[in-house]
Amino acid sequence: MKRNLGSVVGMVALAASLASLPTSALAQGAGTDQTDDNGGGEIVVTGSRIPTAGLQTTSPVVAVSQEDIALQTALTVEDFSTKLPQLSGGVRQGSQGSDSFGAQVLELRNFGQSRSLILINGTRAAPFSFRNSSDVNALPASLIKRVDVLTGGAAAVYGADAVAGVVNFILDDEFEGMRASGVARISEHGGEQFGGSLMVGGALGDRGHVVVAADYTQRSGFDAGSRDWAYTPGATIPSIGGRFTDVSSGRVFGFTDDGQFTTAPSATSNISDQYPLVSSLKRMNVAALFKYELTPAVEVYGRAMYTNVRTDETGTPGANPPSVDQVVQISETNPYLTPEVRNQLTFVSGIANVRVQRSFAELGVMTYNTERDTLQTQLGFRGPVTDNIRWNVYAQYSRSTEESPIVGDGLVKNSSGQNIFGLVVNQIDIFGPNGEGVAKALGSTIFSNGRDRDQFVTAATLSGTFDDLFVLPAGSVGFAVGAEYRSETGTITQDTAILTGNTYKQGVRSAFSGEFDVKELYGELLVPLLHDLPLIQQLDVGGAYRLADYNLFGTHGTWKGEANWKVDDSIRLRGTYQSVLRTPNFGEFAAETSSLPFSNLVTVARLTPRYAGDPCVLGTGDTAQCARFGAPAVGSANSFDPSYLTGSYFYGGNPSVQPESGRTTTVGMVLTPTFAPSLNITLDWYELDLEGAIGVIQPVSAITSCYITDPRADNPLCALVTRDPTTGYFVDAFVNQQNLGRLTQRGIDISASYTLRLAGLPGRGVRFNYQGNIVTSYVIQANSTVAPVQCKGTFGAACSSDATTLVQPDYRHDASVSWLFRDGMVQFNWQRIGKVSNSAPGATDSIAAQNLFDLTGSWDLNDMFTINAGIYNLFDKDPPFVATGGVFNTFPDTYDILGRTYGLSLTARF
Repeated sequence: MKRNLGSVVGMVALAASLASLPTSALAQGAGTDQTDDNGGGEIVVTGSRIPTAGLQTTSPVVAVSQEDIALQTALTVEDFSTKLPQLSGGVRQGSQGSDSFGAQVLELRNFGQSRSLILINGTRAAPFSFRNSSDVNALPASLIKRVDVLTGGAAAVYGADAVAGVVNFILDDEFEGMRASGVARISEHGGEQFGGSLMVGGALGDRGHVVVAADYTQRSGFDAGSRDWAYTPGATIPSIGGRFTDVSSGRVFGFTDDGQFTTAPSATSNISDQYPLVSSLKRMNVAALFKYELTPAVEVYGRAMYTNVRTDETGTPGANPPSVDQVVQISETNPYLTPEVRNQLTFVSGIANVRVQRSFAELGVMTYNTERDTLQTQLGFRGPVTDNIRWNVYAQYSRSTEESPIVGDGLVKNSSGQNIFGLVVNQIDIFGPNGEGVAKALGSTIFSNGRDRDQFVTAATLSGTFDDLFVLPAGSVGFAVGAEYRSETGTITQDTAILTGNTYKQGVRSAFSGEFDVKELYGELLVPLLHDLPLIQQLDVGGAYRLADYNLFGTHGTWKGEANWKVDDSIRLRGTYQSVLRTPNFGEFAAETSSLPFSNLVTVARLTPRYAGDPCVLGTGDTAQCARFGAPAVGSANSFDPSYLTGSYFYGGNPSVQPESGRTTTVGMVLTPTFAPSLNITLDWYELDLEGAIGVIQPVSAITSCYITDPRADNPLCALVTRDPTTGYFVDAFVNQQNLGRLTQRGIDISASYTLRLAGLPGRGVRFNYQGNIVTSYVIQANSTVAPVQCKGTFGAACSSDATTLVQPDYRHDASVSWLFRDGMVQFNWQRIGKVSNSAPGATDSIAAQNLFDLTGSWDLNDMFTINAGIYNLFDKDPPFVATGGVFNTFPDTYDILGRTYGLSLTARF
């Protein structure tokens, strides 16, 4: 209660002194003009490098405005981006066990986080880690002017990685004056966010402009115990009180979780309520943008952005504390032997051999205390060649560095190779929970994942129209040509203990480094063919081509063809057909093989979706196939017991992996009927078809294919999970990166907006907005030798393209109704995620459609102050409960786990 009261007081105090953003409308629908006069004649068009003012984009683009961000009282990009139906789960604040460590990673169309390209003002954002992903929370929310989400691929325009599309953050480099902001978001069930920003902008004489912004965000983490649905009865670990067996006599004794001696001890304990559900976060962003006219023909411009993030997460091995199952020698002079314990032991020459089965909960929940610094700088020059042609040359450099010291784990052996636990058992109290000296003797800070990621890009572009030479009867011919060079390096260093596997929980993880570069040439053309004819008010066609020469992956070309047909003032038709390319990232081509204990797939919550038991033991497998591979008989073992998975889970890169390629198609219609001037409707059909997708085949998929869906002796997936020739138990799993089969998705995006002005209703009217996505087919073929699987409307690892997002709904929408006033608005928002069924073969369970509602408002108090407030998840809807395959009994990457949340922000403009 004290915490909640203090939070409210802090929120009010912060809001009273600082603030957020101005008020206004909702996201523009796909198909509206996505252009932005960025000063100096520069036009930002997402999806094209041709800066033609007034261009209506051919590619489907959804825009999120600055006002939308304000209505969400957004401190981070995550606070508003998760509502867009085109964006699937990705990595969020509830992605415990991820290796993203406090980042938010966007993922379009459930195609994997490495297949969505993040841009800042049309140029690449800084990547981090060993993937191509960017942490969008490294962008200062106060500087964001607009966010364009282009779905359908854009490799010919922006280069590799834009497979599912691009998300382009347009920053406000024209801001003038001073704006201070303060924001607070508080959940009823715990977990608060506070932050503020200061933004200053002004002219540099009469020839330039500069904008400087600083943001600070602080998020409080909370444990699973604070959410009733997150407690996991089956999430057991070896007893924290200890289970002890006197080897000589076979007598068993131990201690309960509260420290009571017993001769019938439980083998397990459950401390899942202590596991972090949302990680704490502290983030500082500082950014500066400038432009200055050196001469009438040359303008210099650039930006510098720095972010420091500190967060605490559980990391890939999960939150479970270390444990031991080991025979040790207990001395008769051990000072911690109580009479009850002593009576259970058999001493020979003053020594008793005792089997100890115990968790070291004294070390605490395993935590990666990560700090990441991200820097990106850009310097460019641009100017006119003629009134119709402009040139632009820039270079940018980014570097992301991070360290993740681990607490809650320890070393198994000392520098002399001696087992540490065996050496100290008579010096510390191992009998019962909270043993004296356990943490000091066995705990050790382990330095892991020292990750450095560098990117350098330089490019030169000439763009404009051919108006100096000719103008077609239908209009100006637009063009863009250019060259780009990009080099990238990635390095991961590890503690010696991790390199050698000398820890209780980390397994063996490799250190590696890699680098590549690419030289590219590109061109784009937009040709107006016809105009002012019956049924053809304007018809434009265009195309783009990019030739890329990689030093590691060869030479590849990508291309685009497009058409834009304006029938009349009410109807416009559009379409694109293009090729896309993604080259392997460092984790895919450079990473050495690492490993975890295979048993982690049943003891670590984040990893459990990757294993679903042994079909041969469960009785769901093909009898002949089970016999062929020497599996145990039905019901003869517990295939979910950690001891059933006796070996290692090997994962890593593959130097032979090749780029993945594919085709994307979009066909759409934009309706702006003249009889209803404020009505806007867009419909876009799309198809994403990717061949040779890079990924891994998780054990659940390999086992299912081998023993259930394709039980033949020569099924290559059978070799990915081996068996012990004696017991038949599973031994090792092999999940190295490789070019797999195919990903194909088809669907429809729908957008609509309408403003209704009713006589007698106060205000400026009522606005209706709708953004929806319908997936008509989503097929994943894990390997060319196995049958494809229809994954639309499913959940589970069997239908995940990269094991990040495990929910593939066939319908999502975000809809709202807004009551507009002269000085503000009130909005009611409805987000829906459609019903999904378990993708596991033979499964019959499903998750019902989920509906969340928000109530938000914005009001200009006067010319200086604007207040924004919201109640998010208005009816305090819990995420759906998932019996198997989820994390904390649900999917935190898709469904809201915060519960009812109150947001408040205040903006002061000077």
